[in-house]
Amino acid sequence: MNKIPVGILGATGAVGQRFIQLLENHPWFEVAWIAASQKSAKLPYAEAAKWKMNTAIPARVAKMTVSAADPRSAPKLIFAALDAAIAQELEPRFAATGHAVITNSSAFRMQAEVPLVIPEVNGDHIALLEQQEWRKKRGGYIVTNPNCSAIGLVMALAPLARFKIEKVMVTTMQAISGAGYPGVPSWDILGNVVPYIAKEEEKMEAEAKKLLGSLKRSKIAPADFAISAQCNRVPVEDGHTESVSVKFGKKATADQLIRAFADFPNKIAGLNLPTAPRQPVFYDTAADRPQPRLDINRGGGMTASVGRMRPCNVLDWKFTVLSHNTIRGAAGAAILNAELLKVKGYLD
Repeated sequence: MNKIPVGILGATGAVGQRFIQLLENHPWFEVAWIAASQKSAKLPYAEAAKWKMNTAIPARVAKMTVSAADPRSAPKLIFAALDAAIAQELEPRFAATGHAVITNSSAFRMQAEVPLVIPEVNGDHIALLEQQEWRKKRGGYIVTNPNCSAIGLVMALAPLARFKIEKVMVTTMQAISGAGYPGVPSWDILGNVVPYIAKEEEKMEAEAKKLLGSLKRSKIAPADFAISAQCNRVPVEDGHTESVSVKFGKKATADQLIRAFADFPNKIAGLNLPTAPRQPVFYDTAADRPQPRLDINRGGGMTASVGRMRPCNVLDWKFTVLSHNTIRGAAGAAILNAELLKVKGYLD
């Protein structure tokens, strides 16, 4: 089939580079337009970007000229990898001119009519985009994927919702790549833990409730549980690790909880989306897993790895979850959202 041309806003940054890497051999989408800051405009991409991926820049993209962020020259489908402040201005401009903006930015995640989506968990929430004025006027819209730490947490919690989640405590150990490039200065992070990431705890707490909420009459009713997050930056290159404790309304055994991960109620099963992992959540029985160095690339970086299920003396049960923050937590998540939009007819 003919591939759908896509554009990338923020193409020279770390997440923009990950988009280019993941889209190189994508069966449905093809990078046709790249845009970045004014200082990069008109330069060849290979010259404008400090390439940091572990594969070479795709030869075709390396030669492409970086465009200014002007919707008039862009294809309909846009992947956005922008800082929130810039996204707040640019993304509505593209949506208002008829573009489908699939964004990794936090700028519009909590806006009532904007879908915040993990396809396996709440793919039905994409219907919210029909409430957007951009959609009604010109056919454009904005769809978001979650914060890079919220996504791993929610993927682990979603299979356990059958046991009526009442309280969640989560402490994160987040990789430096989550800060973008050049990220955290080496003097601050090497041999150190930084117990603060701006607005991260608030994002995790709010987004988890929206993601696990229910779509009712074109609105999201947030999930009803208490959640407290503590977020830390650690000297790990890729992969966010989270220590989670949960209190349930229904009694459950460790075997029942572990079985729930294998029985993940996958809302996109059978759609054959190219980026979707065969197993969204994998439970590792080893006593010392998951670990970033060993496990982040499971499922092409799209699988959340869980382990160490054990009783909690304060709540009910505690476990560890790991997810790849720039694949499942950023570019890969947005690409999967675009695939879902395509099969549902929103890219026609």
